[in-house]
Amino acid sequence: MKKYKILNLYACLGGNRYKWDEVADNLEITAVELDPEAARLYKERFPQDEVIIADAHQYLLDHYKEFDFIWSSPPCPTHSKSRYWAFGKTMPVYPDMKLYEEIIFLKYHFTGKWVVENVNPYYEPMYNPVIRERHTYWSNFQIPNKISNRNDTALVQASKLQDLCDFHDYDFRKYKGEQRVLKMARNLVDYEAGKTILQTALNIYEKNNTTQKTIFDEM
Repeated sequence: MKKYKILNLYACLGGNRYKWDEVADNLEITAVELDPEAARLYKERFPQDEVIIADAHQYLLDHYKEFDFIWSSPPCPTHSKSRYWAFGKTMPVYPDMKLYEEIIFLKYHFTGKWVVENVNPYYEPMYNPVIRERHTYWSNFQIPNKISNRNDTALVQASKLQDLCDFHDYDFRKYKGEQRVLKMARNLVDYEAGKTILQTALNIYEKNNTTQKTIFDEM
């Protein structure tokens, strides 16, 4: 059975990754996270994954050829609507264009399946993403119209940490690093969405493999 090599960039605490083991048992997952405390907790949560403490943006450039599927969730604060609404209270900043650097790079250089996830931005996003709930996705395959049976919009607006712990099935109070815990909890991808998107990508691989085998069988 083929082993699918998966790269999970800006892995944080693994919100998107949580249900991936229900998709397939032939996954080799490498997670890259710069925050040592978040990386430690990710490894505690998913001990079978390889966890690398590094700059995810550079790691992608150096290692993209080694993987079948890449998920990237670059930092979102400079793109978020809350940043725009705060312009009168805080100094404005340039949007971090590493987001679009990775989209362009993956689109033109990576031959596997990929998805880049971010918040719904305050501006008109570039490169034709799809929007699902509070998140924006770019990919080289079609993201399903419905990727989760759960709605986290009202939950996030409520801003109650315990509700977010319950929603993500994780106690964020374990985190003792420098990031704001509530912000981290709000930004995590719904695990059902992460599961659906990976399942969609692997289904395409399996369909292509089956078609190829059929062609060779008929020769």
